[in-house]
Amino acid sequence: MAAEISDRVREIAEARGLPESEVFERALERGLEDLWEDVVIAQYLDGELDREEAIEYVGRTKVERADRERAVVEDDVDWGLNA
Repeated sequence: MAAEISDRVREIAEARGLPESEVFERALERGLEDLWEDVVIAQYLDGELDREEAIEYVGRTKVERADRERAVVEDDVDWGLNA
């Protein structure tokens, strides 16, 4: 696994003309951003964070998507329980 990651980092660095350290830095930033968004949305859906705060942290689009996805799951559960 570590060798595969090193190979990928090297290929990305060569393709982008960047030092490998910058590729690692960008990957870390992207990964942290994704993890942060996951935490915020989870807190919002669990009622630990209000809608406006969630929008402030991750943007309206992501919160609206989470709302739509939750509604779809709830509809599926309702259908399954009443079928």
